[in-house]
Amino acid sequence: MDGSIYIQRLLEANPLREPLLCSVIQSLQLLYGSHGLDAGCGIGLQALLLAQAIGSGGHISGVDVLPELLAYGEELVTKANLSNRISFHQADVSHLPFEADAFDWVWSADCIGYPAGDLQPLLAELRRVVRPGGEVILLAWSSQQLLPGYPLLEASLNATCSAYRPFLKDRRPDQNFMRAMQWFRNAGLEDVSVQTFVRDVRSPITSGERTALISLFEMLWGTRQSETSPEDWRQYQCLCKPESPEFVLDIPDYYGFFTYSMFRGRVPEDSYR
Repeated sequence: MDGSIYIQRLLEANPLREPLLCSVIQSLQLLYGSHGLDAGCGIGLQALLLAQAIGSGGHISGVDVLPELLAYGEELVTKANLSNRISFHQADVSHLPFEADAFDWVWSADCIGYPAGDLQPLLAELRRVVRPGGEVILLAWSSQQLLPGYPLLEASLNATCSAYRPFLKDRRPDQNFMRAMQWFRNAGLEDVSVQTFVRDVRSPITSGERTALISLFEMLWGTRQSETSPEDWRQYQCLCKPESPEFVLDIPDYYGFFTYSMFRGRVPEDSYR
């Protein structure tokens, strides 16, 4: 995806995602004044939230592979007067430019191992840069019900033209993100846990939420595949295009939800490099 389009998508989605991400970060009870890594930081939206959570004595390092995202993130951080508390680095998360034990914790949202992939080497690299007793935290979108009254259509769209389909096809079941607990344990992490957070969206929908949902419909199902039936595609266009008289967000009592699932594990206190 073109970098400018990707930035636009991230900004459009933020009004929908930010309240849930704030709840996730609050639940972590990150140590005040700690140093954390945002692996796959994008344009730094979560780095800003994480910096607020750890206070003025802490520091967030963000890593992403795309320089245009980091440049936009620098602008956001400067506007927020947080340049002394957030720094960005261009790098691949599989080869982090940091010494061992450099961070108190590492966070990654919608990036590492998502929606499927070989988590073993990535978790090993994340563990390397986290001090003994520190945490590795991975978070990703895990489900949605956004077309109320049309569960079969939504299931069919997810199966035939989901944007995630190319990343899931031909992957082994144990490489799916939702199987991450076993990979955390294989990486030698302790106290491994998983928790799912729900974000409800209901009428009256704010303008920001409306824009985010329109963008999300396009991202999730906007590219028709050969497996998508003509009738499913017709219904998708009727329900998910804002110019349609049947646009689903215009239902007076619209309700939908999506979930994020968070996996976390702790580096053993007696860990030796």
